Amino acid sequence: MMRKVSYLVLGAAIGAAAVTVGSHTSLLAHGAAFAAAADTYRQLNLFGDVFEKIRQDYVEKPDEGKLVEAAINGMLSSLDPHSSYMDAKAFREMQVQTKGEFGGLGIEVTQEDGLIKVVTPIDDTPAAKAGILSGDIITAIDGDAVQGMTLNQAVDKMRGAVNTPVTLKIQRGAKKDTMDVKIVRDVIKIQSVRSRVESGDIGYVRITQFSEQTYDGLKAAMAKFHEQPGDANLKGYILDLRNDPGGLLDQSIEVVNAFVDRGEIVSTRGRNVEETQRYNARPGADLSHGKPMVVLINGGSASASEIVAGALQDHKRATLIGTRSFGKGSVQTIIPLGQNGALRLTTARYYTPSGRSIQAKGIEPDIQILEDVPADLKGKDDQKGEASLRGHLKNGDEEKDGSQAYVPPDPKNDKQLIAAVELLHGVKTAAQLASPPATPAPASTPPAAAVTPSAPAPANAPVQPVTPPPVESAPPAATPKAN
Repeated sequence: MMRKVSYLVLGAAIGAAAVTVGSHTSLLAHGAAFAAAADTYRQLNLFGDVFEKIRQDYVEKPDEGKLVEAAINGMLSSLDPHSSYMDAKAFREMQVQTKGEFGGLGIEVTQEDGLIKVVTPIDDTPAAKAGILSGDIITAIDGDAVQGMTLNQAVDKMRGAVNTPVTLKIQRGAKKDTMDVKIVRDVIKIQSVRSRVESGDIGYVRITQFSEQTYDGLKAAMAKFHEQPGDANLKGYILDLRNDPGGLLDQSIEVVNAFVDRGEIVSTRGRNVEETQRYNARPGADLSHGKPMVVLINGGSASASEIVAGALQDHKRATLIGTRSFGKGSVQTIIPLGQNGALRLTTARYYTPSGRSIQAKGIEPDIQILEDVPADLKGKDDQKGEASLRGHLKNGDEEKDGSQAYVPPDPKNDKQLIAAVELLHGVKTAAQLASPPATPAPASTPPAAAVTPSAPAPANAPVQPVTPPPVESAPPAATPKAN
C-alpha cells in the first residue's frame, strides 16, 4: 500500500512540476513579448526625436507632410517591390485606371535601382506607337533625371494635358544604348480584350491586362465565335497572355471559369493559416463548350496572367506555348486610408490548383518556342523577371530569372502563334513542336524557330497571385489585386 501511495505522490509531484514549468514558460513568453513591444516603442520614440530635430534645426523649413510621406514610403520600400503608399491623388487615379481608362502615355512601369523600368507598353497607345519596348529603362523625363524620384513622382511627370509632348531618355539592352523618344500624351482607353477569327476556324483572344472590363470582353468575344465561324467549325481557342502585366484577381478567376466548370482555380495564403482562401470554379460558367485551347505566355506575362495560365495548365485544359513567365506570385491588397490615400500592401502569396508557387520562378510552358528577334533588338528582348527585382519575396533556392518577351508585330512572323495554330489544326503534335529540327536550317535561309522542350513546373506548396507593377498612370486598382 505504501508503494502505491508513493507512486501517487510521485505522480502528483511530476504533475506539479509540469505545471510549474508551464507557468514559467508562459511568464517567459509574456516577458519576451513585453520586451519586444518596449523595443518597438523605443524605436518609435527615436523616429519622433529625429522628426523633431529636422523640424527645428534643418537649414530650411521642411514640409512636414512630405517628411511623413517619405518616411512611410521608405518603410514600405523595405518590404518588397510591390508594396507602396498612394496619396489621395494617386489612389483616385488608380481607381480610374482599374476601370480601363486613364490619361498618359500607355506604359506599365516599375522602379528598379532608382530608375524607371518599362514592364510593357500597352497596345495601340502613344508609347507603343513610339517604339517603347518591354525592358527599356527610363533615365530622364523632359531632361529631368529620374534618379531620386519616387515611382509616383515619375508617373506624375509623365502625365499631362492631352496632345502635349513629353521626351523620355531611354536606355536599351545590355550595352545600354541611349536614345531620346518624344511621345505625345493622349487619353489612354485600354481595350482589355481583343479578338479575331484566326485561320478561318480558331477563336483568337488577346488580353492586354485584367481590368474591370476583361471578363465581359471575353464573354462577348466568345459569343461572336459561336456565331462565326460557329460551333461546328470552331477548332478551338488561342488565349494570348503575352506581355500582359496582370491586374485584378477576381477577373483572372472569371477568365479561368470561362474555360473550366469545376475544381480549384487559385488559392491565396497569407501569414496566418486562417487567412487562406480558395477560389473554385462555378459549375455551368464554362463558355468554351470543351473546345481545345492553347495559351501563349512569355517573359512579360505576370501576376493575373500567371494565375490564368497556371490554372489552365494544372487542369490540363490548355497547352501552354511560349517562354517562361515573369514570376510575380504575390497578392497586393488596396487598403483605403480615408482622405490620406491608400496603402498597397503585399498580403499573400498565390498558388496554382496543384499547389505550385510561381513567385520568382514563373510558369514554364509545355512547349518552349523562341521567337526570331530582329538583329537590332537581339540582346534587348528579354524580361528579367521577378527574381531580378531588389527586395523580392524569396522562394527557395531554385529561383529563375526572366525570359524572352518579344512578340513580332506581324502575325506571319509569330512562331508561337503559328505553332498554336498548327497544334489546333492537328498539323503537328505537341511532341513534334517540342522537338528541335532534325537538321539545322541552311545558313542562307532564316533560322528555324528555336524550340526546346520545357522543364516540368515544380510542385510546391500553395502560394498566391497578384497583378504586375504599377502603370504609367498608377497601378490597376483592386482588392486584392493581381499586379
